[in-house]
Amino acid sequence: MKIAIEGQRLFRTKKHGMDMVALELINELQKLDHENEYVVFVKPDVDKDTLKKTKNFKVVELPGGPYPTWEQFALPKAAKKEGCDILHCTSNTAPINPGMPLVVTLHDIIYLEGISIFKKGGTWYQKFGNMYRRYVVPAVVKKSDKIITVSKFERNRIKEFFGFPESDDRLVAVYNGVSEHFRPVTDKDELKRVKDKYKLPDRYFFFLGNTDPKKNTPGTLKAFSDYLKKTVEDVYLVMLDYEQQELAKILNSIGDPDLIKRIILTGYVINTDLPSIYQQCEIFLYPSLRESFGIPMLEAMGCGSPVITSNTSSMPEVSGDAAFIVDPYKPEEITDAMIKIGNDEKLRRQLVEKGLKQAAKFSWKNMALEVLELYKTVYNNNKK
Repeated sequence: MKIAIEGQRLFRTKKHGMDMVALELINELQKLDHENEYVVFVKPDVDKDTLKKTKNFKVVELPGGPYPTWEQFALPKAAKKEGCDILHCTSNTAPINPGMPLVVTLHDIIYLEGISIFKKGGTWYQKFGNMYRRYVVPAVVKKSDKIITVSKFERNRIKEFFGFPESDDRLVAVYNGVSEHFRPVTDKDELKRVKDKYKLPDRYFFFLGNTDPKKNTPGTLKAFSDYLKKTVEDVYLVMLDYEQQELAKILNSIGDPDLIKRIILTGYVINTDLPSIYQQCEIFLYPSLRESFGIPMLEAMGCGSPVITSNTSSMPEVSGDAAFIVDPYKPEEITDAMIKIGNDEKLRRQLVEKGLKQAAKFSWKNMALEVLELYKTVYNNNKK
């Protein structure tokens, strides 16, 4: 069979969650499957070394204008021209009229829920993306041969939202993995290189906040502010690609504008530098309001960092008993968790040890094997 894989954003420099999942899937399929043919469709951009062509993997740079027109028109037309048997769209949306059997990875349906950026917060670009998905996804769900999601929680949420009957077996939960480089870093020179590159302080907590309301950035910053007021610890908060102006607005809203003196904004961090940041942090903060999976939790665990996360959505499922669980709607619980981990070395060691074991349960190889079986099922069902 010949499989088309949508990897629209894989050549962009700043890759994010769904991009990395698609990239890991492709990398593993290249190792595992030498029988079938693949065509990966990407939009032209600068990071062309991201994907390697192999004997049975073809990479097609496909222009086609903005995201909606590229996906709805250019992509299905090109996949049909290449003679593909299946189209797999990897990033929450797909063509409404794909012209061939369709597999779609529906990471989540947060944009259809009350917490959606469409209702509150977020950039205008994010708002437009959510409006587009709100229009397209219901139609795509009806036409998909298989729908892959990333946790049992999200599978049940999608099933309930769209009213899937019990007899409908199209919706499948396939766990994400953890990349092999997310493990304790033993090279002291590498740790120092990353520390110097991003100007990391000696002691810090690490938080992957952004403008998406689900990330609970105001609540996390309030918790950190209260932590500093309740302790005498000389610790900072490290955040990644966040605008200082947006950060100042949030700090004003929580009544602590001076907290900015205790926050380090690194800018964009390349994926291979993240293990050293995880490892050198004292606590990784992941108290999101809503997640479909939560890869960063497992990345931090794999690098030996204790994790604070939420009792909502998929996070207890993915973290197991290896994280300190809090109610993300109560900043005081996040603060108390920071204090307890800092004051209890036994608790800290337990979280680190359990975290290493929990992260080891998830692999991209297993994810790719499951997806490959789904391709075969879709192909065979459509040959009948």
